[in-house]
Amino acid sequence: MNDHLNLKNTAVALDIGTTKVCAIAGQLNEYGKLEIVGMGVVRSEGVSRGVVSNIDKTVKAIREAVDIAERNAHCKFRVVHVGIAGQHIKSLHHHGLLVRHDSNTEINQDDIDKLIKDMYKLVLPPGDKILHVVPQEYTVDDEQDIFDPIGMSGVRLEANFHIITGQISASRNILRCVEKAGLEVADVTLEPIASAASVLSAEEKEAGVALVDIGGGTTDITIFKDGIIRHTCVIPFGGNVITRDIREGCTVMNEQAEKLKIKFGSAMADEIVDNRIITIPGFKGRDHKEISEKNLARIIQARVEEIFDYVLWEMRRSGFENKLIAGVVLTGGGSLLKHIDLLSEYHTGLPTRIGKPIEHLAHGYTSQLASPIFATAVGLLKHTIDSFGDKGHYVEEFKKITEEPRFFNNSLPPVQNNVPSMNQEAQDEEEMETTSSDSPKKKGIFNKLFTLTKDFFETVPDSEF
Repeated sequence: MNDHLNLKNTAVALDIGTTKVCAIAGQLNEYGKLEIVGMGVVRSEGVSRGVVSNIDKTVKAIREAVDIAERNAHCKFRVVHVGIAGQHIKSLHHHGLLVRHDSNTEINQDDIDKLIKDMYKLVLPPGDKILHVVPQEYTVDDEQDIFDPIGMSGVRLEANFHIITGQISASRNILRCVEKAGLEVADVTLEPIASAASVLSAEEKEAGVALVDIGGGTTDITIFKDGIIRHTCVIPFGGNVITRDIREGCTVMNEQAEKLKIKFGSAMADEIVDNRIITIPGFKGRDHKEISEKNLARIIQARVEEIFDYVLWEMRRSGFENKLIAGVVLTGGGSLLKHIDLLSEYHTGLPTRIGKPIEHLAHGYTSQLASPIFATAVGLLKHTIDSFGDKGHYVEEFKKITEEPRFFNNSLPPVQNNVPSMNQEAQDEEEMETTSSDSPKKKGIFNKLFTLTKDFFETVPDSEF
């Protein structure tokens, strides 16, 4: 850890996703930027569509990710902030009213807090609880569309609220996993809100933007306008269903489908110019299989278009479809698919960019952190520091460091239990070749091609999206 950073100001966030568990520790430097002091990433096997499905496997993954991050940060974690997602997340709008007894005094933060507190008394379906209450516009007496009523005078204080709810059992299972891993939970934050904190600028939130976070098990949508969260939802589709479609469409193993998606996957079939043939080795001497790159892209495109259909439907449901001047920002592991931003523009009619969580990072961050895969983790850390600062006493000094710290890229050991880095282009190029569908040399290099392709499928690690 850097000498100029104070250990007691370090905050810790934990992103428990469908494909990975990420523990990340950091703090603000003197310029107000995030300085990451420790991070650990391991493969997640106990989470399905954002919801814990196996307590023991999730606890094991949390413990492993935290251990790596602790060694990097030279400290022991005590308290963490956790993200929550899943298809059980719902949102609704409600109107609140507060009648003040003294019209001569100014409206203060206590009045706002009382209005928000009243929202937590709403009657919800059995098994649901309120996760976040987000104020929209206020009305003071007859004055409407006020964004900050503090300091004004009036008798009637009204407000519209965006309320996000989730299942009690889902949040309890997350808390149980973290506690079994020997940590205390300070707060639970909705992951789409966290992702927005790391990849969206204040100008985009003001102009109107839809953040689409395509994770392994779910796709989270957050719509901002005038700097305020207007709509949130979770779609129960993500990168895993794309892999499943490849597996069924190409009749290959799940592991091979993941590798096909990473290395050759494209979200737009029309963008494939050189239609290469991909050779997939068979089992135990059985015949190999061949698939063209364009056909693979057609399989992927069909599923991604379905995801964007849901995104469009949610935009219309929110009422802000035609007010998103800044367009769409894609993030999460699914946004690493080639040409997915082009497909988004064609499908939604809105300008699209890929969101990387570098908006608030201090200079000198590793290239691994610049990936959309870590948008939620970095956003959780940013949200934690913005909301709670260093009040939680999140970490404590190691009494003794028993081994040398391993930093980011080195902290991901080969394949056993860690999510690999996506930057493997050079390595992959050495390990495999492909042939053009109309190449006259196809038969002459078949044996070499088969061997190289077989090596690729046996050595390239699994996907993160």
